[in-house]
This record gives sequence, structure tokens and C-alpha cells, in this order.
Amino acid sequence: MMVMSASSTDFKSSVLDQQSRPLAALMILIMGSIILLLAVILSIFVGSRGIAIRTVWDALFHFNPSIQHHQVIWQLRMPRALAGVMVGASLAVAGAIMQGMTRNPMADAGLLGLNAGAGLALAVCFALFPTLSKSGILIATFMGAGLGAFIVYGVGSLSRNGLSPVRLTLSGAAVSALFVALSEGIALYFHIGQDLSFWLSGGLAGTNWAQVYVMFPWVVAALVGSCLLARSITMLSLGEEVALGLGMRSGWVKVAAIIVVLILAGASVSAAGMVVFVGLVVPHIVRFLVGVDYRWIIPCSAVMGGLLMVLADILAISLNPMHENPVGALISLIGVPFFLIMIRKSGRGMK
Repeated sequence: MMVMSASSTDFKSSVLDQQSRPLAALMILIMGSIILLLAVILSIFVGSRGIAIRTVWDALFHFNPSIQHHQVIWQLRMPRALAGVMVGASLAVAGAIMQGMTRNPMADAGLLGLNAGAGLALAVCFALFPTLSKSGILIATFMGAGLGAFIVYGVGSLSRNGLSPVRLTLSGAAVSALFVALSEGIALYFHIGQDLSFWLSGGLAGTNWAQVYVMFPWVVAALVGSCLLARSITMLSLGEEVALGLGMRSGWVKVAAIIVVLILAGASVSAAGMVVFVGLVVPHIVRFLVGVDYRWIIPCSAVMGGLLMVLADILAISLNPMHENPVGALISLIGVPFFLIMIRKSGRGMK
């Protein structure tokens, strides 16, 4: 075991030394954070009504509740921008953890049934518990995401050859389709289609401070937890044998990682609905830029994910200010081609 451990340690160190780029990661964290801040400021200016820079400045630093534009900025645009940052960061980090933990390049909360499970939980809440608090809805989405993950992995494991990236993705697509159909059926039966349509399409319209306040502690705690797990996720991404050879208790790490992913996915769906592909695209781009060390991948994914979500939301508003397009649809325009490329690369997994 000692020989195995030393060998594994040498292998891990050589891989990280050759394929990690900390300087690039620092540049992404610094420049990405600055651009993200500028994007958040820009999102405050963008809306169905143009608001002068002076008015925005006064609203931010000299808020007057009797002025309508001040109310629009504080009650609508500010929480929407902050929720966009949290949702994008959550989805990107959840995808990064899932890809590293499962060594599945197509892992994503939206593709593996977590988002659809959380959406089904929302439909049940709207239909049967319409007076449920924001915190209660958030807990329900955690449970729904867990149900989705459990069923997807259960269905994918029924094959004699076990799980493969493509087989797991196909299971996720099937289970997601089932959950979406159930959600739509509940919406039709209980006449809540208008309330649920927003979450099915994905978007940040209507986000308020109550949602931000409920999401914030959960998302921050999960992001901190993901950073604490980053070193262990790196080991798992190099293979189960490497992790075991280094003495890591992979079972406990996977349980903790799954809990973090469920929190991130559930919080995201409760605020923005079923937005997919953020967790697929962003970690791959970040991994290409910074290397294989998840101590860099996870924080960089959080910054890049938040930036993608905020920019996509700005574009959704700008294309048609009076009737904005769903953010989920715009991100899918990027994500679907990327997904097809990943499917092609992993095609051998179906054999």
C-alpha cells in the first residue's frame, strides 16, 4: 500500500504540475471579477425603460422610495442582477463538481435530472401548498433535485455494462422529460400553468429581495463547501485508484459533494427555473484555460458562470425589452452545439 501511495502521489503531482496553470487562473479570477462587477452595473441600466445614469447613481446612494425609478432599480433590477450572479455561479460549480466526481464530461445539473426534479417539486408546491414560504420552496427544490439524481443514477445503473457518460446522459434526458411532463400535467390539472411556465422556460424576471435573502446563505455555504472539497474532487477526477492510494475516503467525499450539488441546483431552480447547459459549458472552458486542479476550476467556474448568466440576462432584456426572451433559451443556443460535440466525443461509451 505504501508503494501504491507513493506511486499515486508522484502521478498526481506530475499531472497537476504539467496541466495546472495558476497564473491563468489568477487572471480569470481578477479580470473576471472586475468584468462581472461591470456586467452587474450594466444590468441595472438595462430594462424596458431607459434610466439616466444620474438617476441610477441617486437611487444607489440616495434612495428615495417616493421616486418610481428608484423603486424599479432597488426592487426589480438590483435583486435580479444579484440573483443572476448566484444562479450562474451555482450552476457552473455544480457542473464542475459533478464532472470531476463522476469523471463524466457531460455531467450537468440540467442534463442529469436535478433541475427537472426541482421543477417537479415546484409544481407540487404551487399546486398543493400555495402558501408555502420561500424557505419552504427552497427546501422542496433540494428534495426534488435529490429525487431526480437518485432516479437518473438508478436507471443508468441497470445496464449490465454499468454507467458510461453517454448512458448516464440518456438516462438524465429520459427522466428529465418525464418530470417535465408530470410538471406540465400538474400545471394543467390545477390551473397553475401561468405560474409554472416561467420556471419551465428559465429566467430571472420577477426575482425579488425575498428570494435573494433566502438563497444567499445556502449558496454561499455551498460554494465555500465546494472550495473545501476541491482538493478531494481533483483526486477523484484522476481516478478512484489514485484517490484510494492517497488514503482518501472517497465515499464520504462523494456524499458531501452530492449534498453541495443538490443545494446549488435546488437554489438555482427556485430562483431562475430550469436553466441548462451553464454547468456543462463553463467548467469545460475553465478547465481548458486553467488545467485540471479543481482548487482553481471551482472558483473560476463560479466567476465565469455568474458572468455568463448576467450577460445572457442582459441580452434577453435587450433583444425585446417589452417581452423579453427566456434566459434559458439563449444559453441553450450556446449549450446545444457544445453538448452535441461532447456526445460525439463520448460516442464510444455507448458500445
